[in-house]
Amino acid sequence: MKFSGFLEGLVNARGNVIREAWDRLAPLPGGKSIFSEFVSRAVPYTGTIDAKVEELRAGHAEISMKDKRAVRNHLGSVHAIALANLAEYAGNLAVQYSMPDDARFIVAGMSMQYLKKARGTIRGVCDCPIPTTAEKKEYTVRVSLVDKGGEEVATATLKTLIGPKKDKEKKSKN
Repeated sequence: MKFSGFLEGLVNARGNVIREAWDRLAPLPGGKSIFSEFVSRAVPYTGTIDAKVEELRAGHAEISMKDKRAVRNHLGSVHAIALANLAEYAGNLAVQYSMPDDARFIVAGMSMQYLKKARGTIRGVCDCPIPTTAEKKEYTVRVSLVDKGGEEVATATLKTLIGPKKDKEKKSKN
């Protein structure tokens, strides 16, 4: 199967595209990098930090972002917005992977606490609640951003709304 055909199959999947893509790609050589590129193309702004998904399972995500000029500020440390982008990426991926097939989500709010200058590779770690239904509900999703030494450089709290996917047939009839 050609890679483009593989991606087309994922995009047209009826279930949880993120879970399907990760579960298929992660075990393959280079699969985590391919998955990370897939997400970067699907969500272009997220792709600006060039992060790599290291681990993904129900209720958990770990994503690393290398410290390079493109994500730095004028003080020589990782920019606050790059950190916020990484936090949202980790939180959203953990939630998306964990949701039932008939659910969708949107972030309705986000707060950040910057604890120290971020330098070197930063890892976004999220352990989130696992939604069991597509019932409309608000979840609090916390993300910790840690440096190579394991020190927390920032934390984020995302207010995430989960609800049922809109019925495509209903939408086309209206």
